[in-house]
Amino acid sequence: MNNTFVIESDASYSLNFLLYIQNMYLNHHFPREDQKFPYTTCEVAFETDFEEQFQKIWDKVQQRITEDHVMDTRIFWEEKDLFRQHLIKDYAAFFHIYDSFKVWWNSFAGRFTIERAVDEFGQSLYTDLANSLADKGIIPQKRLRISLLYDECMSIKNQYSPYFAVIPIEHFYTKLDELVHQVEKTII
Repeated sequence: MNNTFVIESDASYSLNFLLYIQNMYLNHHFPREDQKFPYTTCEVAFETDFEEQFQKIWDKVQQRITEDHVMDTRIFWEEKDLFRQHLIKDYAAFFHIYDSFKVWWNSFAGRFTIERAVDEFGQSLYTDLANSLADKGIIPQKRLRISLLYDECMSIKNQYSPYFAVIPIEHFYTKLDELVHQVEKTII
C-alpha cells in the first residue's frame, strides 16, 4: 500500500498577528512576572469587548484559512482593518503594532525561524501519524494543513478542524505524543 499521507505546514501571518495583539493585551491587562512576547511599555487602548471580538475574529480568520490557505496572506495584507476596527481603538497605535509585527515577522527571527523550529519534530509527527493511520487502515482523503504559532493562544480552546490544525511550536517539544493523538482526530 502506498503512503498518500501529506502534511503541509507554515506559519500563518494572520493568526500569528492576532496572537501578537493578544499577547500585548494580556501583558497590559494581566500583569505578571511571566510576560509574553511582544513586551512593550507603550499604552494601547484596546476595545472594551476585546476578548469577545478576538474570539470572533480568530474563528473567522481560521475558518477562511482552513478553506483556502492563500487567504492567510490576503487577510493580513489587504484586510488589516478587520483587526483594527474590532480590537484596538487608536488608528495610529494599531499601525505601530502592525508595522512592528511586520518588521519582526519578515526578519530572520520571525516566520523563517518559527517554520524551521519544528523541522525535526514535524518529521516525528508525520511518521507517528502515518504509522497510526496505516495501523488503523485509514487512508487520508486530502492533505493535512498545519498552521504554526509562535506562542500559545490563551484565548482559544479549539484549534482543530477537519484536516487542519493550529499548533504552537512549543507543543512539538513538550506535547508531541498528545499532539499526535489530537491531530489524528482531524483526519478520522
